Amino acid sequence: MTDNTLSRASARDRVETHRSLRVIFVDDEKPLQEFMRSELPRLGHEVTVCPDGRTALKVLEKSTFDVAILDLRMPGMTGIEVLEHLKKVSPDTEAIVMTGHATMETAIEAVRLGALDYITKPCKLAQIEAVLCKVAEKRELKHKNIALQTRVQAAEGPTILVGKSPAMAAVHRLIDTVAPTESTVLILGETGTGKELAARTLMQKSKRGDMPFVPVNCGALAEHLVESELFGHRKGAFTGADRDHKGLFEVANGGTLFLDEVGELNKNIQVKLLRFLESGEIRRVGDTEPFRTDVRVLCATNRDLRAMIREEEFREDLYFRINTFEVRLPSLRERRQDIPELARHLLSRAARRPAEQVADLLTPEVIDVLLEHEWDGNVRELANVMEHAYILAGGGKILPEHVPHSVRSHSGGGTSRLSLAAGTVPASPAPTSTDATGRTLRELEMEHILRVLDKHNGSKTAAAAELGISLKTMYNKLNQLQEERKAAG
Repeated sequence: MTDNTLSRASARDRVETHRSLRVIFVDDEKPLQEFMRSELPRLGHEVTVCPDGRTALKVLEKSTFDVAILDLRMPGMTGIEVLEHLKKVSPDTEAIVMTGHATMETAIEAVRLGALDYITKPCKLAQIEAVLCKVAEKRELKHKNIALQTRVQAAEGPTILVGKSPAMAAVHRLIDTVAPTESTVLILGETGTGKELAARTLMQKSKRGDMPFVPVNCGALAEHLVESELFGHRKGAFTGADRDHKGLFEVANGGTLFLDEVGELNKNIQVKLLRFLESGEIRRVGDTEPFRTDVRVLCATNRDLRAMIREEEFREDLYFRINTFEVRLPSLRERRQDIPELARHLLSRAARRPAEQVADLLTPEVIDVLLEHEWDGNVRELANVMEHAYILAGGGKILPEHVPHSVRSHSGGGTSRLSLAAGTVPASPAPTSTDATGRTLRELEMEHILRVLDKHNGSKTAAAAELGISLKTMYNKLNQLQEERKAAG
């Protein structure tokens, strides 16, 4: 078996760049055995050659391989029988079957049993190299995915809603009740309260816990591409649609689709979302026929949808469809007794260390500062503060001076550890409080934000960094200001 188009010299040239695999080759033809012993190492792979199926089974009991190349017709034990055993003892090993007696039936049977590919004899070295490259790419993608999940888990910490306050206890009870159902859920709360985390908790406690979870920030989707992103499109459906595109409803098939900032969807998309919730069907842009997809929809918003309905900006029928159950997340101001536990949890996440290893880093003085702050940015703001403090403290004890100045300067007259120990939570200062000039705290805050924004020549990113808030919080505050100015005429 030779391939004139592939020289041995070119194969040697690829050894350094080709991704190495551990290969077990099972075939009763001696010329093929010798060929594989010689050529696969030249391609950068390790190879173990077995003359028959029974020998292969003994080898598989002692060693694991990335890929098995199996002849289907061998004396004593067929390649199909070896494949069946392989998938029992080493399901992660990819199987490639080869035979000189190709039939559709054997191909279908091999694929049904888990073979990745099927090639016929006589085959060229280039064909073998191509299929091994396919295995290597699949293996690399799998490893990258595992690595990414590990990094995300290390960065984000455990996916749990932290808090034992009465307000959070009510949230936990509702989630535990609703999660096992197929009902739609509307998650409400201020920016930074953890709406996506609540959605993930709902998903993990549902029957779809091991299926895809697809979060979508509706406010971040380009207006002219929203329909395509959600429902997909066919090639040629519009200018630039040079291939079929699978929408997020298809990506989430069997799992959960989380529509964050659902209030940002326009009326046209609201109609299509309503149609899906009523029929379970979607239609790609450019398609004439709808098709069914099995997705549970969870929605979230920090906007007042009832007010939007009155303003005819949101469909009332859709509101009732997405709001079978309503989970309202309390602001951090409404659950101050959770702040110490949350701070330790978020510090653990920032430090990439278990909570018990960082619990002693938070000094009582810092806890007092945290308890007295107003936390307009809620849990997200607290997470930023913990990361900031951990870095400045160099991994040691966190003192008040390690906390951002904006938190220390805005603290005072708030909740103390003594009041929490007594089981009481004083009310937050009214947002309409005024200073000596008669301006409200809200007006003072916006004046400060605009001054910082002007200082950075309109750069929202730089202004947000100086203010110690996220870019999204910056946009939300500016949008609120714009809405207030419109309302004032």
